[in-house]
Amino acid sequence: MQDWILLALAPVFLLLIALEAWYWRKRRPDQYSLRDTLSNAALALMHQASDAVAWLIVIGIYYAVYAHRLFELPPASLWTIAALFLAQDFFYYWFHRASHRIRWMWASHVTHHSSERLNLSTAFRQSLTYPISGMWLFWLPLAWIGFEPKHIVAVVAINLAFQFFVHTQAVGKLGWLEKIFNTPSHHRVHHARNAKYIDRNYAGVLIVWDKWFGTYVEEDEQVPCEYGIVGQVRGHNPIRLTFHEWIAMFRDAWRARGLRGVFGQLFGPPERSLSHLDAAAGNEAGR
Repeated sequence: MQDWILLALAPVFLLLIALEAWYWRKRRPDQYSLRDTLSNAALALMHQASDAVAWLIVIGIYYAVYAHRLFELPPASLWTIAALFLAQDFFYYWFHRASHRIRWMWASHVTHHSSERLNLSTAFRQSLTYPISGMWLFWLPLAWIGFEPKHIVAVVAINLAFQFFVHTQAVGKLGWLEKIFNTPSHHRVHHARNAKYIDRNYAGVLIVWDKWFGTYVEEDEQVPCEYGIVGQVRGHNPIRLTFHEWIAMFRDAWRARGLRGVFGQLFGPPERSLSHLDAAAGNEAGR
């Protein structure tokens, strides 16, 4: 269901990408790159194929958990739908935050952040390894609470579809909406690698989670966003963009001393990785 919802919206997404590229054509010609956009499209297709297979495998786990649900929730109730939307967005916040703070999960999510451009096509820049890093585990509590798995999958798709629209520099701040919802301004901060902005604004639809849990930062016009990742990966090869951090992570785990060191390289914060520390030392030596 998730893939069908996103595929149904694909014409809208593609039309808006074309309109945004036309908008920037004379204003800022480097806002779109053909190679970067094609790379984003290839990554999206790889991700969709992987996601479809993953859901076929794990949906049985969801129904097994749902069989032991805590509550009998009426599926057609407006209150059930509203509660599912809020709960899923809450769990998305923690999934997204974990994807930046646990290296095993960052190995997948880094692909999405690896472009030095931010435009609507960047929303397509996803990794086929999300099922391996454990994205699906974060929605399992929803089935245990009592939400039907097919409805969970649908709401996940709607949440992800909403996020397409926040990947743009063509829209400024949106007044009172900034207080409640994730907006392009909030998400520009999230994609920035500036020290002030890095690892902030994890929201899916509602920015209130970031404000409540201390991860919110407002976009500052005096500090323009610089996009990409620390230790930027050059090039547009989708295979390299998908697996470069997995390769570095397992290499660092091999180099680590003892089980604690191995565990730290696999599941610790990305900035404590041996590769990151080596790069920092190299930059310091070059000054």
